Amino acid sequence: MPQPITLNQAIDAVTQLPPQQQEMLLDILQHRWSEARRDEIAEAARQAQADFQQGRLKAQHADAVIQNLHQSLEDEA
Repeated sequence: MPQPITLNQAIDAVTQLPPQQQEMLLDILQHRWSEARRDEIAEAARQAQADFQQGRLKAQHADAVIQNLHQSLEDEA
């Protein structure tokens, strides 16, 4: 089984590509990252829906949710 390459090795390999191919690679990586992030968000939504249906979450007014979000952001600061 081949050894995984390091980040520095990957960067060195990419810098050897022509600029157009570097740009193509960046575009591919951005699209793959976006797709992976969408999948994570969709899974979190499915889990939240299942939790709600099983009674582990309660319904709240949007104003209360927004207020809680603001409060938790202030607490982190």
